[in-house]
Amino acid sequence: MTLLLGVDTGGTYTDAVLIRDEAHVIASAKSLTTREDLALGIGAVVRDVLVQAAVSPKDISLASLSTTLATNALVEGQGGRVGLIYIGFDVRDLETHGLKDALNGDPVIILSGGHDHSGTEVASLDTEALRDWLSQDQGVSAFAVAAQFATRNPVHEQRAVKMITQITCRPVSASHHLSSKLNGPKRALTALLNARLIGLTHKLIGRAENILQEIGITAPLMVVRGDGALISSAMAKERPIETILSGPAASIVGACWMTGLDQALVSDIGGTTTDIAMVRNGRPEIDPAGAQVGPYRTMVEAVAMRTSGLGGDSEVHFNLQGLSGVISLGPKRVLPISLIAHEAPEVVLPALDRQLSALIPGEYDGQFVRAVAGVDARGLSTRDQAVLERIGQDTHALDQVLKARVETLSVQRLVSRGLVQVSGVTPSDASHVLGFLDAWDVEAAVAALTLFGRRRTGSGDPLGRDPVDTAQIILDQLTAQTSFALLAAAFAEEQNSYEGVAVDLAGHELLQRGLIRMPGLVKIEASLNIDVIGLGASAATYYPAVGRNLHCKVTLPQYAAVANAIGAVVGRITMRRSGTVTTPTEGVFRAHFIDGLKDFMTEDAALQALEEWLSAAALADAQESGSENIQVTVSRNIKRTQVEAQDIFIEATISVEASGRPRISHSVK
Repeated sequence: MTLLLGVDTGGTYTDAVLIRDEAHVIASAKSLTTREDLALGIGAVVRDVLVQAAVSPKDISLASLSTTLATNALVEGQGGRVGLIYIGFDVRDLETHGLKDALNGDPVIILSGGHDHSGTEVASLDTEALRDWLSQDQGVSAFAVAAQFATRNPVHEQRAVKMITQITCRPVSASHHLSSKLNGPKRALTALLNARLIGLTHKLIGRAENILQEIGITAPLMVVRGDGALISSAMAKERPIETILSGPAASIVGACWMTGLDQALVSDIGGTTTDIAMVRNGRPEIDPAGAQVGPYRTMVEAVAMRTSGLGGDSEVHFNLQGLSGVISLGPKRVLPISLIAHEAPEVVLPALDRQLSALIPGEYDGQFVRAVAGVDARGLSTRDQAVLERIGQDTHALDQVLKARVETLSVQRLVSRGLVQVSGVTPSDASHVLGFLDAWDVEAAVAALTLFGRRRTGSGDPLGRDPVDTAQIILDQLTAQTSFALLAAAFAEEQNSYEGVAVDLAGHELLQRGLIRMPGLVKIEASLNIDVIGLGASAATYYPAVGRNLHCKVTLPQYAAVANAIGAVVGRITMRRSGTVTTPTEGVFRAHFIDGLKDFMTEDAALQALEEWLSAAALADAQESGSENIQVTVSRNIKRTQVEAQDIFIEATISVEASGRPRISHSVK
């Protein structure tokens, strides 16, 4: 008998499952995610499933972790301060692919250097300027390095990495380690985001390893990559960007394992995001353009997934539109009022009572703030530092923390740095009011929705007649936004298959009329013509209404609430390597290896040498990550053109994949 332990740390809950013989779920558990120390939530659910199954920690053969940490951090704009070394590019290239926005004011230096498409140096690397810049304290937690055409010749990136390590001893992300594809600014963005996530991921994985050892689990720890494959914890620490969409990817793998459906849209609703992906032939599709999370399009291979900031803990916004008042959800997550009241009732309940007794609704009614312990607060402005010190270690009503309106911007910046958490009205609170949930403080949820419903529309009427009415308005909006997200995903799939299909049809008035079966002289009916697999702890609460809205079949698997944890441990280890052969001059075939260039006199010799090296590297990666029974597959994409009736070689890309199940450890009886 083999016992596999799968763990998923989400924005709100941490889940765990035990699977026997890779076929049967024998225990599952959920615990609140403990953001101040994620290992506490991991330890709680792991101990729970061990007790449920009555098994010893030493009986665990394999442990695997999936997480939404990286995804949520990028969606919410969190992460460490990073320094970017940009080699061989122009300052205008910072505007490409959202790189300047991703920097968000973090330090950057643009240096001379770089290579051309054939790997030939076009300018010397300005090492003196780099040395001077590094000698100054940039106040960063990690560095990112990106050089022009580094995938064709990485020597300048390698020199920069060596200097950074020697001078600063800080972690470094080199773009050529993360992708072998061209497009320098996009690689730079990927390296930048990777560097920003290093501190968060090191902390999570390190603490997870520690807590498992404390419990007595000696099995190796794997981590789910964004394409649903497994990698070693050591590799995940070095390349945290590859774990973006880790949790959602695990949920897709788990959905396929649980339902056996060959074709479906999988929609996973968490606390922070809703993630939608297409399953074809029983496997999740991979996004050829690279993973996109929020505004960022990276070069990370990941499940083709549409991620939106919509979840059970999405912030509820009130918006005036003419004489009416409408609400919207997300994209940012806040702590539900019912949750923060459960954790700090002595602060939250009196504050809600005070706000309810006021004659005029306050701008910050039903909002609270608290600090997050253990986060590096260096580099704050004087105003931001003052607000953080005022918050201290306690929970506060937001209206009693802010001394001036401008300080709301300080709170926003502190949230983006992960230094504080804000609490407000969420769909989770609405579910408590309507009786769908009772995990936290129902009284606080009722008070918060009473306050929220007092907001006046343009006609002077309150948004909601009572808290129940307001709660239903919020859940109706969740149904509407989820339905729109599913329709947009379906149209995006149609666009990939058929030219001329517009993704923005999801919001078209005729389609909306067809969904509600609006009567009239012209009969229009519309429905989503594919099954939906609903996943997540709240899927059973929210998704039946989505199915009715879209007139489609919604499947809710038995273990939908812990699909991520299931997918975390039933996947395969898959390592990919790719490389390029070019022809810089006639009769010369240049193979681009990660450690340099090598020229050959024939096409076959160059292709064979590169293929052998890539195969050996991918195989070694898979073995190092703990895989066994490894299968290696190779594909070649050769571009040619015809000149005077002769085939002329232009360029070739060789891709190698090494895949196998993780090696299972066996306890000694």
